[in-house]
Amino acid sequence: MKNVYLILFIFFFINTKGQGYNAQNAQLVDSNIREVKLQGAVNFRDIGGYKTKNDKKVKLGLLYRSAALNTLTDEDLSKVASLHIKYDFDFRGPYEVKTAPDKIPVGTLRISLPAGSENVGDSNYMKNMSKYMKSDSFLISFYNVLTPFKDRYMPLFDSLISNKNANPILFHCTAGKDRTGIAAALILYALGVDEEIIFNDYEATNYYRRNENAKAIAQMTKYYGLDEKTASSMMSAKKEYIQSTFTTIKAQYGTIDNYLEKVMGLNDKKIKQLRAIYTY
Repeated sequence: MKNVYLILFIFFFINTKGQGYNAQNAQLVDSNIREVKLQGAVNFRDIGGYKTKNDKKVKLGLLYRSAALNTLTDEDLSKVASLHIKYDFDFRGPYEVKTAPDKIPVGTLRISLPAGSENVGDSNYMKNMSKYMKSDSFLISFYNVLTPFKDRYMPLFDSLISNKNANPILFHCTAGKDRTGIAAALILYALGVDEEIIFNDYEATNYYRRNENAKAIAQMTKYYGLDEKTASSMMSAKKEYIQSTFTTIKAQYGTIDNYLEKVMGLNDKKIKQLRAIYTY
């Protein structure tokens, strides 16, 4: 079973061998107000507090991202309950959910958005994954395939806009890096945050998962014969990954703004509504 989980999480493990750390320093200074420290979950953090290009700030206490929530302790649940999160948007596929169901406070509504992850963890997925374990090139491909984005992220944006009372929301996948990282990037962009800050938020996962990733890299070298450098490279939250998403979007739609309007339905009116709720 250990090997099954290890392969299942390959898309979502990362490490902190110094990659991107310097770029993160500014935001990690205030990690004490951003990170929600839990015993049974990691990479649970607020994406608020960032300045926007029009001299506003993303509100704290409204938008949270995280890794898996299946091992929260009772103390964790009490802490998460104190955040008053109304919606839990889960990007994981059926197999992931079945093997690691969310633990969330009473009153929080879980919303499943598995587009692009329908087969993650099944036998064919495992078989195909084994072909790519010597390289991280498959991650670039993962970030470049825009097809599932609409079904995965448009309902999230719709909910954010209809959230007139500004109830806190949470979105997550397994390690809170790939599917979650893309979601955070698109949300922050829609709120007017500069791309470099967005990329830094993505890379910060390397810091928030530093202990877990050291263990993951050791497992990868032990079970799959990878050298440490390859394992580290393959599992990092590299800036180039999230940049490739933005580059692909720009190549196909001209600008990120055009993409948000044409694919996510975020016209000028909705962008203004979104910013009115989540920035000040």
